Amino acid sequence: MQYINEQMNTVKRTIQKSINQHRSKYPVLAVTGPRQSGKTTLLRTMFPDYTYLSMENPDTFDFANNDANGFFKQYDGNLILDEVQRVPKLFSYLQMKADETKSMGKYILSGSQNFHLMQNITQSLAGRVALFKLFPFDFSEMKTAKLLSKNYTDAMIKGFYPAVYDREIAPENFYKNYIQTYLEKDISQLVKVKNMRQFRNFLALCAARTGQLLNLNSVANECGISQPTAKAWLSVLESSYVVFLLQPYHENFSKRIVKTPKLYFYDTGLVCHLLKLDSGSLLTNHDFKGALFENMMIAEMIKQNEHNYLNYDFWFWRDSAGHETDVIMRKKNQVLHTLEIKATQTVTSKFFSGLNYFENTAKGKKITKTLIYAGNETQKRTKLKVLAWDNPEGLLG
Repeated sequence: MQYINEQMNTVKRTIQKSINQHRSKYPVLAVTGPRQSGKTTLLRTMFPDYTYLSMENPDTFDFANNDANGFFKQYDGNLILDEVQRVPKLFSYLQMKADETKSMGKYILSGSQNFHLMQNITQSLAGRVALFKLFPFDFSEMKTAKLLSKNYTDAMIKGFYPAVYDREIAPENFYKNYIQTYLEKDISQLVKVKNMRQFRNFLALCAARTGQLLNLNSVANECGISQPTAKAWLSVLESSYVVFLLQPYHENFSKRIVKTPKLYFYDTGLVCHLLKLDSGSLLTNHDFKGALFENMMIAEMIKQNEHNYLNYDFWFWRDSAGHETDVIMRKKNQVLHTLEIKATQTVTSKFFSGLNYFENTAKGKKITKTLIYAGNETQKRTKLKVLAWDNPEGLLG
């Protein structure tokens, strides 16, 4: 246990560099992300001289909510305001304070409910705030701290939440409590769920569809709820950073293309828990292995993009004949980076067919091609790159 904690102390979060770069440019910095992703630890470590206040503390909440003027007179120095979305009226005062003091980096905000936090920021702090998203550990952080498993199936099952490593909690126990303590708490604050068991069933049905085209009517019917209810629950899962939708690439190149998004989870440990996959040997021959590996790698791209402030956009592409490219990513109007993801440790030429087909279809576009596979050897071939799953340095080009 002591060794684990020593290792955790060495985990430097990638996002620290981006936060420090913007600290002198904006009066307010806001860090959002899923619960238990390490936001509080990050901010208290980066800003030890700031006063830390959590709006989940009843006394602090009462003071801020009922006497905002007195609150800011009491705490007139540099502040970290955690779960600040719980006190919406503070945002108007933050706007006023930011304009009065013109002091950069004076207020650090954090929160786990992206919907409410962003709603208040958009209304009151537009132009005054730099926004960041902190997710569970990315591969670079894990490798630097020597926490990343050499076996990709073990990595998928364990997931990437800091508490799993910090407190040496068995994944099945962590995710069980995570659902009960955090997800259901967020759900109850955002929407009215009359039957929590039904919601858990909805969550499990989403897990069973990871990497698939989203058919919300099918999920709703199987769960026994209405389509509007399913839509509302999915929206909450998105705003709580549990799931995300990968949208289809919008250019059709004179072909009929799929226009339905794909469903993914930000953390495969939670998916494996919901699917009752608790061992690498069980997962190795399971039908979900390919979808989970794809999910892990796409979630890793999202994490690296946010932690490094890279501003890539991500899509997938599929035409009506079934030709598909797993990921297309691009920064502004630059090169299209196309990626194929295969849960195999042996590379064969047939794995390149989807990438080659898209390249031929998108004639005139500047394109790079990368195959990500479950092996450990990265190869630079003549017309494409073969990337080992645990090579984070090459994942975003």
